[in-house]
Amino acid sequence: MHIDGRCHCGFVSYKAEIDPEKVSICHCTDCQRLTGTAYRVTVPARRKAFEITGGEPKLYVKFGDNGRRRLQYFCPNCGSPIYTTGELEDADEVGIRLGTINQRYELRPQSQSWCSSRLAWIDTIGNLPGRPGD
Repeated sequence: MHIDGRCHCGFVSYKAEIDPEKVSICHCTDCQRLTGTAYRVTVPARRKAFEITGGEPKLYVKFGDNGRRRLQYFCPNCGSPIYTTGELEDADEVGIRLGTINQRYELRPQSQSWCSSRLAWIDTIGNLPGRPGD
């Protein structure tokens, strides 16, 4: 599936080819802190099928629990997380952040990881009162 997207302010933009069956949720505490929310939704793409089309993202490097470096790219202006990748064997794939994808309404997570860090209230949000805008 062809996708495109951008950060909140529009400075960084990209396009990619993805497999919509590989969208996943991560509940790890790193993803919670990096997003400032309960979990992160990632859409993987092969590195050769991902292209930055505007603006240059800024890089933040963190170490994963496996000891390998994870390269976190975000907009230098608005701070939106755009994608992540790794080094060596991990460099062949990028993990695009769902919220930046223009076609995000067409994508649905197919798996979850780090469920041991999952916040207990996640399953109950569908029962909360809601309104269409604020």
